[in-house]
Amino acid sequence: MATWVLSECGMKPLAPVFPRPRTGAVLSSSSKVGFLDTNKSVADLKFQPLRCNLRGRNWGLKVSAPLRVASTEEEEKNFVDVINGINGVRHEKLPEFDPGAPPPFNLADIRAAIPKHCWVKDPWKSMSYVVRDVIAVFGLAAAAAYLNNWLVWPLYWAAQGTMFWALFVLGHDCGHGSFSNNPKLNSVVGHLLHSSILVPYHGWRISHRTHHQNHGHVENDESWHPLPERLFRSLDTVTRMLRFTAPFPLLAYPVYLWGRSPGKTGSHFDPSSDLFLPNERKNVITSTACWAAMLGLLVGLGFVMGPIQLLKLYGVPYVLFVMWLDLVTYLHHHGHEDKLPWYRGKEWSYLRGGLTTLDRDYGWINNIHHDIGTHVIHHLFPQIPHYHLVEATEAAKPVFGKYYREPKKSAPLPFHLIGELIRSFRTDHFVSDTGDVVYYQTDTQINGSSKSE
Repeated sequence: MATWVLSECGMKPLAPVFPRPRTGAVLSSSSKVGFLDTNKSVADLKFQPLRCNLRGRNWGLKVSAPLRVASTEEEEKNFVDVINGINGVRHEKLPEFDPGAPPPFNLADIRAAIPKHCWVKDPWKSMSYVVRDVIAVFGLAAAAAYLNNWLVWPLYWAAQGTMFWALFVLGHDCGHGSFSNNPKLNSVVGHLLHSSILVPYHGWRISHRTHHQNHGHVENDESWHPLPERLFRSLDTVTRMLRFTAPFPLLAYPVYLWGRSPGKTGSHFDPSSDLFLPNERKNVITSTACWAAMLGLLVGLGFVMGPIQLLKLYGVPYVLFVMWLDLVTYLHHHGHEDKLPWYRGKEWSYLRGGLTTLDRDYGWINNIHHDIGTHVIHHLFPQIPHYHLVEATEAAKPVFGKYYREPKKSAPLPFHLIGELIRSFRTDHFVSDTGDVVYYQTDTQINGSSKSE
C-alpha cells in the first residue's frame, strides 16, 4: 500500500488543463471523449468524434504539477461560453457535480500546491503544545479540587474533558509521525499522552493507520465505515439502537477498542489480533502494559482520595473525552448535506477515499484541539504537523475545486454540529450489498425516519 501511495505522489507528466465539456459528451472507460451530434432542428452541424488518450501520450515537459489547476467553476464558465457560441444556442443548466466521479487531479498536484515549510516538523514546537496542555490539565484539576463546589464541577468536567481530547490529538500526531522525525520521541510522548487517558498507543496507532490507508472503502475501512445491507439487517434490535440513537454512539470508543466494529473481530489489546502483523506484537504488548499500569494507578488513587473524588476529577472528564472523540471522528466522515460516496473494488483509490472526508469548524475549540477539524488534508497527508494544516488546506483549495466542501462557520461553541450529528444518525444506516460506488440509505424503522434516502 505504501508503495502505491508513493507512486501516486511521484513525478508524473501531466496533460495541459483544458475545460471539460459538461453537456453533450460521452465518457468511456478508456478515457476517450466524443461529442454528440448537435440538435439538427437547430443547426445541421455535427462534430466528428474526438479521440484523446492523454495518459498514453509522451509529453515533452516533465513536470510534477501544472502552473495552475483550473477550478470546477472556471471549467463550467468556459464551457458555457463555448456552448453560447454555437449558433446562439444557450444551455441554461449544467449537469450537477458528481462527488463519486474520479477527480481531474492527483496527489502530486495537491502536494505541489502546499508550501514546502508546511511539511517541516518542529519537535520543540510540538513539545510546547504538550507542555501547554499538561499544565492546563493539572491546573484545572487543582482548581476544581480546591474550590470543590457544585457550581464549579460541571464547568470543570466540560473543560477537562476537552483537554483530555486535546491530549489525544497530540498523541495521535505522534502515531502519525507528524510530531517529530524522531520515532523514539514520538513513541515515548505518544505512550505518556495516550496511556494517561486509557488509550493503548500502539494498538490504536496501527488500527488508525489501517483506517487512513483504506478510508472510503466499504469493507476495508477500519472505523465508522458503513454496514452493507445484509449485515445491517442481521443486527439485533438493541445493537441497531445503540449504533444509531444518540447519545449511545458517542460512547462507542472503549467498546471499539475491545471488540472493533460490527462485522470485524479482534481487539486493540490482543497482540495476536488480526489487526496486527507478527512483527508488531511486541509493540502491542508494550502499549497494553502501559494501559494496565495507568488503570492500576487510577485504582490506587481511588483508595487514596476516595472513589467519588476520583470519579469527579477523572471519571466524568474521561466520559466527555470519549464523547468528543466519537463526535469529531464521526462527523469527519458523515453528516454532510449531500450524500458522499463509498467505494469498492477498482473504483476505490487512496485519493478518492480521502476526498470523501469533511472539514469541520469548531469555533473556539479549533485551537484547543489543535485544528483537527482541518481533516481532508490530514487524511491525504497525515505527516503534516497540526500547526500547518490550516495553511496547507488553504493552499490546496484551488486544486480541490468542488471536491472540497467548505465547513459551516461555527459560533464560539460548535453546538450546530449536534443537529448534523443527529440528522446523520437518522438517515445514514447502510449501503447496498452490491455496486462499486454506493451511498448511505435509510431504514425507515429507525428513529422514526419517514422516508428512505
